[in-house]
Formats: sequence, C-alpha cells, structure tokens
Amino acid sequence: MAVKIRLKRFGKIRSPHYRIIVADSRTKRDGRAIEEIGKYHPKNDPSVIEVDSERAQYWLSVGAQPTEAVIALLKRTGDWQKYSGDTSPSGVLPQPEKRNKTDAFNAALADAGQEPKTTAVRTAKKAGSKPQTPQTDETSVEGTPQEAQQAANAGVADAGPSES
Repeated sequence: MAVKIRLKRFGKIRSPHYRIIVADSRTKRDGRAIEEIGKYHPKNDPSVIEVDSERAQYWLSVGAQPTEAVIALLKRTGDWQKYSGDTSPSGVLPQPEKRNKTDAFNAALADAGQEPKTTAVRTAKKAGSKPQTPQTDETSVEGTPQEAQQAANAGVADAGPSES
C-alpha cells in the first residue's frame, strides 16, 4: 500500500484551509485519512503552518511519500531538513506584527518636525450607513481649553431663546 502525505482541503470557495494528512494514495483528495499531522491556513496574514514534527518524522521514516506542496511546507518548518539531513536553513521566521498606519503617519510627521492638524484615522464605511458630514473650521477654536469654553458659552448666550 502506497502512503502519501498530502493536503486535505477545507473552507469556502476563496478561503481555503488545509490539513496535512497521511492517507492511502488511492483515496480521494478530501477522503478518509490515516492520520492528521498538521494544518495550513494560507490566507491568514501571516499564514499558519502547524506540523506535528514527531509524527511527520515517523511517517517519512516508514516510507510515506509527501507531495510537492507538503515538501514545501515541511521545508518551511524545518522537518524536511531533519529527515533528509539537508543543512539549508528552515524558511519559517517569526513574522513581525504589521505596523499601525496611524503610528507610521504620526512618526513621519514627527521626523519632519510637524504636528498633525487632524487625526489620521478614517473609519471604514458600513453598508447602509449614511455618510458623515465633515465638521467645518468655524466650530474649531484655537487656544486653551478655558478660552474654548468661554467661546462656547458666549455662542450660547448670543443665540438667545428661539421662537417656533
């Protein structure tokens, strides 16, 4: 019986998730597996590759043949190098966290020696929500918070009671 180490596909149409399985070579791609030894989520950022190294080494040692895709994954985790005695380094490096774009914008302004006049955050539009009207510069008051409060109180006093 020929045993293969291959990927078993799960997920929706454009959102694949795979399990690394050991199966008889005659079974269907998503058919019955002898054992599941890992998982692979390529659409995550960074992609998730988890392999049970001990079980992968066992199945490789007893003659299971990995597919090309699984060999690439095993090289990334370093398991293929352990099995074959290859001295090339494994390809998985810890992925750095993505830098916050707002922090990057503010850091660039700080390097230029300027202060941001407005916030760099733009909220994502939700489906069915009304567009927000931007505030005009007439409502903004420059100066200390006390001066802003006095200006706001003066504006309320000038308006007076309205008749309807």
